[in-house]
Amino acid sequence: MDTLGEVIRRRSLALGLTQLSLAERVGVDVRQIRRYESGEQQPALAVAARIAATLEVTLDELAGMAAASVDGDWWAARQVHIEGHDVTVTLPVRLTQHGLQIELEALDTGRGAWRGELRLWGGETLTGWYAGVDARSRGTMLLVLRENVAEGRWVGVSGDGAIVTGHAALARSREAAQRTIAVIAAKS
Repeated sequence: MDTLGEVIRRRSLALGLTQLSLAERVGVDVRQIRRYESGEQQPALAVAARIAATLEVTLDELAGMAAASVDGDWWAARQVHIEGHDVTVTLPVRLTQHGLQIELEALDTGRGAWRGELRLWGGETLTGWYAGVDARSRGTMLLVLRENVAEGRWVGVSGDGAIVTGHAALARSREAAQRTIAVIAAKS
């Protein structure tokens, strides 16, 4: 578990903020930021909320009590309609979490390189977008994250301009992603 000071240092570095620029944005003296980083003092709740907002983390994350990170290699599965049949397409993706923001990048460029972003809401709802590097296919995602599996829907614009949709899942293994699609497809 990270300390408040470690979280402040790590996120400030990631966002390119100096102690002075963080202090200015939060509305405190730079000496206070130094005291928070060293563990000498803890900020009042209102100040902690401004620090968290500036560093793009939740108060729980700022306090070092964040839920497990989703960083790492996952599998994305999505249901697509091809020639009258629903087919599940899976590919490996890398998720990189920065506070409430999560970057997605397809690792298997042979099946069409794409990338996207998700935002975590309330610890379990993920909303975001994806786009092929050719910018022909693009869309949005709404997923619910529970126990290292996210399930939901994607809606997008295909390469030919048609609006398409289907079930979607993210999981730590290919099998778990495919199984999640099968279970939610059977319910609908």
